[in-house]
Amino acid sequence: MAGKGPRIAVCPGSYDPVTNGHVDIITRVARIFDKVVVGVVDQPVRKEKTLFSGEERREFIREAIADLGNVEVEVFSNLLVEFARQHDAAAIVKGLRAISDFEYEFEMNQLNRKLAPELESVYVFASPNYSFLSSTGVKEMATFGGDVSDLVPGPVAGALIERLKR
Repeated sequence: MAGKGPRIAVCPGSYDPVTNGHVDIITRVARIFDKVVVGVVDQPVRKEKTLFSGEERREFIREAIADLGNVEVEVFSNLLVEFARQHDAAAIVKGLRAISDFEYEFEMNQLNRKLAPELESVYVFASPNYSFLSSTGVKEMATFGGDVSDLVPGPVAGALIERLKR
């Protein structure tokens, strides 16, 4: 990692909504890097429309990681590598759950490396108790009345119930 300054990592994602798996990854990354910037993608390209606004998602994450003094959360809408450069990040850190995540992230890594060879990509494997967990799955469960209270931070569980009432 470059320079003598703090080791900074960017943890990007749509976080729609943030799950306990996301919080676990962010917490673990915060132990490795001096500073972590969680980047909430405002309007993800891979998703038609988010359930929660960028600001709502940012606030959910802020509440969930309030005890982590070296983590900040920002909404962004530019290229990930530009966002990382704006924060003098040395690395882009992402969580991996399954082979399907690896295939997508491998492709993204190659594109990011072409645009910003100075940025390293670092991957953190999901903890076993969260390896099945996805925001999409949580939203589907909540839509049909499933209890997601042990899968997401408390305020998110309440907001999902409110937002997804059928």
